[in-house]
Amino acid sequence: MNAENKNNPSKKKRVLRTLAVLILLAVLLPLATSYYVMASTENRILTPEEAAKLDADAILVLGARVWDDGQPSAILKDRLQKGVDLYEAGASDRLLMSGDHGQDDYDEVNAMKDYVVGQGVPSEVVFMDHAGFSTYESLYRARDIFQIKTIVIVSQQYHLYRALYIAERLGLNAYGVSCDRRVYNPYLLFSVRETLARCKDFFYSIFQPLPTYLGDVIPITGDGSATNG
Repeated sequence: MNAENKNNPSKKKRVLRTLAVLILLAVLLPLATSYYVMASTENRILTPEEAAKLDADAILVLGARVWDDGQPSAILKDRLQKGVDLYEAGASDRLLMSGDHGQDDYDEVNAMKDYVVGQGVPSEVVFMDHAGFSTYESLYRARDIFQIKTIVIVSQQYHLYRALYIAERLGLNAYGVSCDRRVYNPYLLFSVRETLARCKDFFYSIFQPLPTYLGDVIPITGDGSATNG
């Protein structure tokens, strides 16, 4: 009984040390992965002036929240406006709006197209990807459905690192342009969420699962009206 009592503190210490190591790994692994994703793609983020010289196949605007009245949120509006600016600057003559239109009562992509057409972009050069349910799926479908090879991705800078990492692993010649125009609150929440998302998409980029939907090929060189609906 005495020997057992003597061993218990030692056993508890071993268990506590093991738990401490596991907790440390759970914190450090996402941080290390996030840093790697950022460091490996930061040189692919261009100024608008640099992107204007690319003559890319398309400018990809990644979706974000649309309000109940159909208006884009501030985050999405900034992405859309930067997409229009790049189109007008000559970065590409095609725009691809990719977002969530998985339900009848929630539609990011038509709101996105309405916005850029309202800014004077011809409807026929604006394509919609109704099944861009995630950054990974948007880029997978940009490659396989819309047959894009060289792409300019528009989003906030914190998001661009992940998008560019996925794009490169999928074999796309990808560049990013930041659309940051304001402080997006709550910043800490975005940072934590994005760190975890970079880890998820790091592994997605290794295994490359199929997106939720594929479907018929719609070449980006055609008429964007084919994606209306």
